[in-house]
Amino acid sequence: MSLTPVLLGLGSNIERVAHLTAGLEALAGFLQDLRCSPVFESLPVGIRSGPFYNLVVAASTDLPLLELDRRLKFIEADNGRYAPDRKGLPLDIDVLMYGERVGNFDGLVLPRPEILKNAFVLWPLALLVPEQRHPGAGCAFAELWREARIEQSLWPVSFPWRGAELTPVELRRAFPLPTER
Repeated sequence: MSLTPVLLGLGSNIERVAHLTAGLEALAGFLQDLRCSPVFESLPVGIRSGPFYNLVVAASTDLPLLELDRRLKFIEADNGRYAPDRKGLPLDIDVLMYGERVGNFDGLVLPRPEILKNAFVLWPLALLVPEQRHPGAGCAFAELWREARIEQSLWPVSFPWRGAELTPVELRRAFPLPTER
């Protein structure tokens, strides 16, 4: 069975470390060659809430697109995403890209439009897969990030997972927390 490369965006604004860790563990259970971007803290976009933690993962899957999306919804549900009494967004996992597919697939638009609109998606992509090209824009993610004019506040934060630090200390030093500036 052939594998398809995928890019997924993860975010949380409630018990952020616990929910992102749970999401990564669940993904590691069925995706292959999982690699993570640094983790960024950002102010919310489009909703009133506390700050988010966001990251992007690159992996490979043998699942068809809609089955992958269905599994992601189950992981979100397991983390309280659809609970009627939830306060905020415990875990959000979005398919950003699925191979080179472009179009609307049962309501799932690929590549996900948020890639070009949100710094908390584009910057992690530029760091994780800098040379990979956005199929719609035709440019590499690193180039798209360099040319982006996105007005959003975000900064890299420490995030250990499976004994490794996902956000290099050099990146955190180069972009300190707002309270450290």
